[in-house]
Amino acid sequence: MEFTRITSIEDPLFAKMHTLLGEVFPPEEVLEFDLWKEPLEDPGIRVFVAVEEGEVVGATEYRYYPHWNIAMTDFTIIGSSGKGIGRFLAKQREEDLKRLAKENGKELFGMFAEIYDPYEREDFDFGGIMAMNPYVRREVLSHLGYQRLDFDYVHPSWKNDGEAVEGLDFCFMPLEESNEIPATLIVDFLTDYYSVLSNKPERWIQMIEGLKNKDTVRLLPL
Repeated sequence: MEFTRITSIEDPLFAKMHTLLGEVFPPEEVLEFDLWKEPLEDPGIRVFVAVEEGEVVGATEYRYYPHWNIAMTDFTIIGSSGKGIGRFLAKQREEDLKRLAKENGKELFGMFAEIYDPYEREDFDFGGIMAMNPYVRREVLSHLGYQRLDFDYVHPSWKNDGEAVEGLDFCFMPLEESNEIPATLIVDFLTDYYSVLSNKPERWIQMIEGLKNKDTVRLLPL
């Protein structure tokens, strides 16, 4: 199995990856094909696919932010069960992020992730891929060390239609023992992360304003 980076929508592997996204995630979670052009060309956004015999069987997207010394995992997909793809992608990603942090003269502080909360919302459509079941993913990510940030979370729809997407928790995996992180880090990160979407929902704006009034945000168990 190969761990291959994609940097252009012209790459034939990208079309296969985008098809896989549509099979796995709900429509509001998938960025339109053409809108991937700039993100893929951004050197700070790292999109890799697991390739087996020319086919995309999994993918992961993540980013490292040297000025904050944190990372964000956008998605990890397991397209085929029984191949160890999740383990393969997680290990390759970890090694890449450690290298990036070392080049920045630091050790990685931690990683953000949006994690589905099936206990709050049960109408997710994950294309029948059992490994992507939100109950399973939540437990796996909890075992990896992710913790829930203590605030009510919504994010702007990737359709850029101004809708607020619910049913997720915003989480953080600290690489050092910690019970809280600075609220300003969350505000700065989310503002930057969703800057590509011009049509922000009012609930998201209110969420950000609420975070600005806090010094820290607690980390709670998933």
